[in-house]
Amino acid sequence: MKSWIILALPVWLALPMQAQDYDSLYELNEKRQPLKLRHAEPIYIDLIRDLGAHKGEREWNVGFGMVDKLRFDKYLALVEYEWAPIDRLGLEVELPITIYSAAANGLNTEKPSNRIESIKTAAQWTFHVSEKKCASFALGYLNELEFTDLNSIAWSNAFRGNLVNPFFIVAKQLGHDFHSLIYSGPRLNFNFDSRQWTSEYQLNASVHYMIPGTRNFIGVEFNSDFLRDQFEMVIRPQMRLVIHESMMIGIVQGIPVSKERERLSTFLRLIYEPRHK
Repeated sequence: MKSWIILALPVWLALPMQAQDYDSLYELNEKRQPLKLRHAEPIYIDLIRDLGAHKGEREWNVGFGMVDKLRFDKYLALVEYEWAPIDRLGLEVELPITIYSAAANGLNTEKPSNRIESIKTAAQWTFHVSEKKCASFALGYLNELEFTDLNSIAWSNAFRGNLVNPFFIVAKQLGHDFHSLIYSGPRLNFNFDSRQWTSEYQLNASVHYMIPGTRNFIGVEFNSDFLRDQFEMVIRPQMRLVIHESMMIGIVQGIPVSKERERLSTFLRLIYEPRHK
């Protein structure tokens, strides 16, 4: 499947698009900063600031979610801050928390321990913006220093591992109101106790329709993980609504292709983006 996507990528990028006819596709600004195209950002696997971000942009996110894991329920919460210290460079800090609750059909199942998952830090650099192809390209790096369970945490063993995730992003506008994006890269996890590495490959693709004259959109994410001989995908229909000029809300429904490990999930993201001066 990864090989098929690599072969299809040049065709996707070559799709015709006359962006000069549509002023709304550009992030206009009075200071004539570097070109920034308007792309619909996925809600569940979000970006580290907008592609082509301008210096001084910043954003707060608060997220809540629930996953039906068959024998227990998994509740998610996160607080995230992202900002652009210079043009086209985005930085992010995130603190995710997970709480588990036994489901009605899993009272005899030992559920995982509650935990502060990790301290996430990330950087994203938009290295090319193509006006002709209406596409933006970025490289990034995400690091997760993972905490041990809350019931066994101590200063001597506060962290159980470290995850590194270099990634590549390409986003392309498809016509006036349609947006597409691919986010992919390996995820490498080092366990401090076993001193061993594990790996998987993550591939996320999305398509959105942005309602003309607004920042509201509807769309879908396809979140895929390749683990040696296993393949997992969750399809996430979603929508984003502007509730204030600086406040948006994203609503996501998760539908796994295989229900061996989980069933339906939901996720809600509150986005506060102060006006950029």
